[in-house]
Amino acid sequence: AHNYHPIPIVFSKAKGSSVWDPEGKKYLDFLSAYSAINQGHCHPKIMKVLAEQAQMLTLSSRAFYNDKFPVFAERITSMFGYDMVLPMNTGAEGVETALKLARKWGYMKKSIPKNEALIVSCCGCFHGRTLAAISMSCDN
Repeated sequence: AHNYHPIPIVFSKAKGSSVWDPEGKKYLDFLSAYSAINQGHCHPKIMKVLAEQAQMLTLSSRAFYNDKFPVFAERITSMFGYDMVLPMNTGAEGVETALKLARKWGYMKKSIPKNEALIVSCCGCFHGRTLAAISMSCDN
């Protein structure tokens, strides 16, 4: 299904900031998967722990506890000086959660009347492909 116009280049492998097409032509990846790959493609430390973890537990839903989340949560909250963390799978989920938190804060702390909170966004931004994220975007 068509949802936007991709750049007409096919990638078949990547390492660090470099990507290659099926014919072996090398490119520098300045897009970095919309910044999701800031550490570079196939980072050796990430690949190592990813492979190790996949051998033990590939995924557990948040319906259950796992032994890795408390370690992660402690590190993140200590690093940034907060007492809670709510990780998301995607940037769009992060944006949607931030919107919910901002609205809740406005209603609870600023006494905004129910259903009157407004979200302001700027044209030219990209926040993902969820309904709320698309509603905050424009085509130019």
